Amino acid sequence: MNDVVTAVIMIVLTIGMYLAAKQLYKRFPSPFTLPVLIGTILIIVVLETGNVTYTVYMEGGRWIEYFLGPAVVALAYPLYSQREVLKRYLIPILCSSAVGAAAGTASGWGLSILVTREQELLASVLPKSVTAPIAMSVAESLEGIPALAAVFVMIAGIGGVMMAPYVTKWFHITHPFAKGMSMGSGAHAIGTAKALENSEEEGAASSVAMTVSAIIVSIIAPLLAFLVF
Repeated sequence: MNDVVTAVIMIVLTIGMYLAAKQLYKRFPSPFTLPVLIGTILIIVVLETGNVTYTVYMEGGRWIEYFLGPAVVALAYPLYSQREVLKRYLIPILCSSAVGAAAGTASGWGLSILVTREQELLASVLPKSVTAPIAMSVAESLEGIPALAAVFVMIAGIGGVMMAPYVTKWFHITHPFAKGMSMGSGAHAIGTAKALENSEEEGAASSVAMTVSAIIVSIIAPLLAFLVF
């Protein structure tokens, strides 16, 4: 099949599955019916049923991946809108983002080291707590597998968003900035998208946390890899 036609089919498939999942979420709102989760499952089912390989899917998937970077940059708008509030909480935001980024990197390394000491896998899981474009770049620089890093990012993001309502309830976290910081540092762009649904304040805090976490992980992941590998 022509590469252009294949790419168009895969793009339409991805968008179609997401829109279908979004309609399901509107009708049955729940952490377990998140569009990104249901959409991912639907795509996997279709690809497995049709015996479509990852390489074929990425003919279109790479174009979607290409727009991940600009999509992340677009999150600067809520940051600008909430700039005065962000200035007021600057120190707590920076400190909590740093702690979240360090915890995310350490937890990924700690859990994976229990399973294997293979360098490729460890390098791929280290940046799991940052947004996909950065995680893939960091993994590649550490001689990991970018595609596998993206999988870990999705798991961390979806898992974080699914668990967030329960964690905030258990620990009585109600402040929008506290909730946003936890979403951004633990569930990166997926968490930020969910935070924006809740409020602009929460979304702005999540955007800051995601950005600061990405910078910190880009620094500490190579350092940890240097010490371990």
